[in-house]
Amino acid sequence: MIAALKKAYYVTTYLLSWWWFFSVGFLLNLGSLPLLLLPRSESRGRRMRTVIRRLFALWVWWFNACGVVRVRWLGFNEPLPTGCIYIANHPTLVDAPILLARLPDTICIFKPALLRNPVIGPPAIMAGYVAGESGVDLVREIAGEIAQGKSLLVFPEGTRTGAGLTLGPVKPGFALIAARAHAPVQLLIIRSTPDLVTRGRSWWRPPAIQPSTIEITLDRRWEYDPDNTPAQLSKEVELHLLKVLRSGAV
Repeated sequence: MIAALKKAYYVTTYLLSWWWFFSVGFLLNLGSLPLLLLPRSESRGRRMRTVIRRLFALWVWWFNACGVVRVRWLGFNEPLPTGCIYIANHPTLVDAPILLARLPDTICIFKPALLRNPVIGPPAIMAGYVAGESGVDLVREIAGEIAQGKSLLVFPEGTRTGAGLTLGPVKPGFALIAARAHAPVQLLIIRSTPDLVTRGRSWWRPPAIQPSTIEITLDRRWEYDPDNTPAQLSKEVELHLLKVLRSGAV
């Protein structure tokens, strides 16, 4: 009986968490639509990034408060610097919201389809998030944003890690941007409970293990080195990620 009640609580709270996410996103979307008609403003974009960060931080607080997903931060003892490229592996659908709740004044690269999404598109555009079209122009544009003091969040795999894999192929785009911007690269390691909104699993399906856990570790940092080519840096990151991820999990 107690086990059944616990399961009902976690399932209900899990679904309620997503209802909150989509409801707040929809309201933020409605408030952002009229502002898109105004000329683009850097100060307005910074304020929107602050709003998004605080809303995501509130969502993370809710996860911890109700116990449905326990988010742990390891190594985050000092304020995080801006003007940095933050990279992470990508095991779950909630990686970006959780990281954006903690990273300072950060933009990210969205799939073009997500920027057209009616729930998150307008706020993301206002915040200065970038559509992930490949090419030199994208690298130049983002490098310019980093030079102005913004941080960048990138998932080098490009999508969530495939089922049964430790890590998907690491793409060198982040390293090209780092070389162009002369920016450091900071690695974040994400470990999570299996089947928590993993690739191929619908958001509305609760994980089998509840409460679930997401653990984010501040890991290695690569300072800008003109002698370290983007290809070399990308390979170093991939090998280091594989080594760390294979060493243990939540």
